[in-house]
Amino acid sequence: MLGLTEADWGIILLSLRIALVAILFALPLAFAAAWLLARHSFPGKSLLQAIITLPLVLPPVVTGYLLLLWFGARGAFGAPLNEWFGISFAFRWTGAALAAGVMAFPLLVRPMRLSIENIDRGLEEAARTLGAGRIVAFLTVTLPMLLPGIIAGAVLGFAKALGEFGATITFVSNIPGETQTLSLAIYSLMQTPAGDSAALKLILVSAFLSVAAVILSEWLQRRFDTRRPG
Repeated sequence: MLGLTEADWGIILLSLRIALVAILFALPLAFAAAWLLARHSFPGKSLLQAIITLPLVLPPVVTGYLLLLWFGARGAFGAPLNEWFGISFAFRWTGAALAAGVMAFPLLVRPMRLSIENIDRGLEEAARTLGAGRIVAFLTVTLPMLLPGIIAGAVLGFAKALGEFGATITFVSNIPGETQTLSLAIYSLMQTPAGDSAALKLILVSAFLSVAAVILSEWLQRRFDTRRPG
C-alpha cells in the first residue's frame, strides 16, 4: 500500500502502539477527573480545571520540558520510578506515550465531563429507589448514558496522541525505532533532500488513520444509540 517500506510500517506500528497505550492509561484518570469536576464542588476546582487545560494552551515544547524535568532520569518522579520499579521514560517509547497521554488528557476530560453534567440524575435516583446499589446503578444506568462521551473523548484523544509532536520531541527526542512516531518521521524526512515523496506517504497514512478513527467513533455511537432503550 502506497509503496510503504518495512521502516515505514515500523513507524506506523510504533505510532499506533504509543497512541493506544497513552489513551488506555489516560482514560481512567480522565474519567475520574471529569467525574470530580462534574459532580463535586470543592475549593480549588477552578484551579484544577485550569491545570487540566494547560496542555492545550501551553506551547507543547514547554510541556515536554516539564515532563523532562519531572520524569527524566533525575526527575522528581522519574528517578524513583526507575530505581524502585524499573520504569524509565526518558528517551524511551514509554516516554513518548506519557507525552502523548498528557497532551491528549484535556480532550479526554471535556466530552466526558459534559456527558456527566447532562445525565438526568432522576434516572439514577429511580434505580436506587428500586433497590440498585451505587455500583449496580452506575453500571446499568449511568455508564450506558456516558458511553457516547467516553467514545468521543477516546477518539479525540487518540487522534491527538497519534499526531503529537512538540512535547514528544522535547521529552524523548527523535530516535528511530524507539520514539520516532509518524509526526517525527515526517519532520525528519522534510529536513532531508528528496524526502518529500517519502514524507507524503506518511502524511497520507496519518490522515487515513485519523479519518478511520472518526468513522469508527461515529459507527460505534450509532450502534449504541440503536441499542439504547428509549
